[in-house]
Amino acid sequence: MPLKPFAPNNGAEKKIFLLKPRGFCAGVVRAIDVVKIALDLYGPPVYVRKEIVHNKHVVDELREAGAIFVEELDEVPAGARAIFSAHGVAPSVRAEAKERKLDIIDATCPLVTKVHLEAVRFAREGSSIVLIGHKDHDEVIGTLGEVPDRSFLVETVEDVDRLQLPDPSRVRYLTQTTLSLDETRDIIERLKERFPLIQGPPAQDICYATENRQMAVKAVSQFVDLLLVVGSQNSSNSKRLVEVAANFGVRSFLVNDRGDVDEAWLEGVRNVGLTAGASAPEHLVLELIEFLRELGFHRMEEIELVDEDVRFSLPVELTVSIR
Repeated sequence: MPLKPFAPNNGAEKKIFLLKPRGFCAGVVRAIDVVKIALDLYGPPVYVRKEIVHNKHVVDELREAGAIFVEELDEVPAGARAIFSAHGVAPSVRAEAKERKLDIIDATCPLVTKVHLEAVRFAREGSSIVLIGHKDHDEVIGTLGEVPDRSFLVETVEDVDRLQLPDPSRVRYLTQTTLSLDETRDIIERLKERFPLIQGPPAQDICYATENRQMAVKAVSQFVDLLLVVGSQNSSNSKRLVEVAANFGVRSFLVNDRGDVDEAWLEGVRNVGLTAGASAPEHLVLELIEFLRELGFHRMEEIELVDEDVRFSLPVELTVSIR
């Protein structure tokens, strides 16, 4: 439940329920800071492998500041400085960077690094690793790359049913950090049915920010007619917020910014919920609030579920240079 009671809107006046926490998580703040600090310290160009975080507006802003985004390291000149994104990379990418003598700054989210280390540790113990995640997501590609010969990816319960493991008595599961708690629950239950000796990580892999934003959506779902989620289409945690709302019977749309909102969605709507994925800048939320006010949503209440105070330190490569 929210930290403070909030008032359902039973009148005729239109109201915005603004969810908190929303927007940037600690891992995203850290990753963006890494690029900005690197540009300040070394000057452009600074190369970034993949999108630093999955948000078009963030990437465009950093590109204008001098960051050059590439898909793979072979696009980076030998000996140049490059940054790994928040989603992490496989060991093969690190090996390529070393071979090409690139000056690497690693902006991988510490919570993603935790999953990578778990995969390596479980493999050393002789376990097969079942990774619950989406196959084309950068984070999953990196995690699978840690121990590819012992890793098995599942996206659905049906994938679990088709799973064939070399030793069913020695199995561990891990999860992509940006998944929905609800979608992983069914998969984990089926894994335990098929492999009774399977074990998970000591602490769940789904990150605190992903969980908090999903819980906020659930808390307000019975009080809103529509939910708008600010975030990019390739943002996994943002898409999960839409799915969580839909599972609670609430119409929900993922929008990059106010320009994506179809006014027809708001016809007959008195109560609209508003949140943002973990890589969406707050200024996009504020612009969307202004847009909703222009459409008659003059009342607004912020619903805070938990107080987020997580902070991550900068990568050692940067702290050494700053000193």
